[in-house]
Amino acid sequence: MLPILEIRQLAVAFDNKKILKKIDANFYPHQITAIIGPSGCGKSTFLKSLNRLIEDERGVSLSGQIHLDGEDTFTLSPEEVRRRIGMVFQSPTPFPLSIYDNMAYPLRYHGHGAKKNKKSFDSIIRNKLEDVGLFEEVKDNLAMNATLLSGGQQQRLCIARALTVEPEILLLDEPCSSLDVKNTQNIEMMLRTLCQQYSIIIVTHNLFQARRISHQTLFMLDGEIIEAGSTKDLFENPRDSRTAEYISGIYG
Repeated sequence: MLPILEIRQLAVAFDNKKILKKIDANFYPHQITAIIGPSGCGKSTFLKSLNRLIEDERGVSLSGQIHLDGEDTFTLSPEEVRRRIGMVFQSPTPFPLSIYDNMAYPLRYHGHGAKKNKKSFDSIIRNKLEDVGLFEEVKDNLAMNATLLSGGQQQRLCIARALTVEPEILLLDEPCSSLDVKNTQNIEMMLRTLCQQYSIIIVTHNLFQARRISHQTLFMLDGEIIEAGSTKDLFENPRDSRTAEYISGIYG
C-alpha cells in the first residue's frame, strides 16, 4: 500500500530551540494512526506541521518535506493544504454562530458558495452531521447557537465541520481529553467508521484508546519518532526499550 502522506526529515524549531528533529514517517489511506508519547515530546507540534498551521506561530522555523499523494505541500497554498488536511483540536472550538452556519463556514471560506446553491449546502451539512451521529440530535435546532451544545456534541460538530470540504486526512489532537466515557465511546465508534472514507491521525495520551482504535502507532520522545509500526506489534512486541518503558507506565 502506498502512503497518502510522506514525511521526510521534518524539523521544527522555535527561536532556534529544536522541537522536532528530522522526522521520517508514512501515513496510509483509510487507516487510523495514533501518535503517543509523554507531554512535551512534540506530538501537537508534529500534528500542526502536517497541515502547516505551525507556520502561523511566532518564531517558528521549519524544514524538510511533506508529500500528500506525492505532491509537495510546500508548493501549495496553506489554505489548500488545510482544506485537504483538516484538523480538530483538543477543546471543542465551535464558532459563536448557529449550528448551520458553523457547518457552512468552511464551504463558504473555501469558495464552495459560488458553486453550490442552498440545497447543495443543506445536503452536505446533513450528510456530515449524520456521519458523526449528530443530525438526529440537532435537526430541529440548526439555528441554535452552537456554543449551547454539550461538550461531546460540540466536538462532534467540529469534526463534522472539518469534513464538509472532504479532506483527504483528518488530524485530531486529543479530541476526547475533556469528554466523559460515553462521549469518548461515541467518538471512537465514529472514527472507526470514518476511516473507511478518510485517513485519520490522532494524538492521544490514552494508551487504551490507541490500542482500541488505531491500525498504526507512532511513539514520540524528545522530538523524535522512536518507533512506528502496527499497533498490535508496537504494544505487544516493542523493539525499543524506551517504547516498552512508556507503554508499561514507567514514565510519561
